[in-house]
Amino acid sequence: MGQHLSLFERRRRRVRTALRAKSGGRPRLSVHRSGRHIYAQVIDDSRGHTVAAASSLEKGFEGSGATVAAAAAVGRTLAERAKAAGVTAVVFDRGGFLFHGRVKALAEAAREGGLEF
Repeated sequence: MGQHLSLFERRRRRVRTALRAKSGGRPRLSVHRSGRHIYAQVIDDSRGHTVAAASSLEKGFEGSGATVAAAAAVGRTLAERAKAAGVTAVVFDRGGFLFHGRVKALAEAAREGGLEF
């Protein structure tokens, strides 16, 4: 079954499996990066519930969503919303994306905003 998966999907499954092993019941900060935008959400997997979310598609967001600056802005916004919902510690789920560029900028901004991971 696993032989027909793309390299991206293999990375995504590997990351997700490792996260389950070390999550300790903490919510998961999931990131999705497309060519034009970046999306992030804090998910409580035990309840299957999204606690907080932010993306470069939201109203009031200016400029292109495909820049490092945009990713950092999304990270800061997500950290504010997660803290308001009572979440301070998460596990970072980069999906199949490499921890570089926009994904790294979002993670660093979320850390600066007060999320621990």
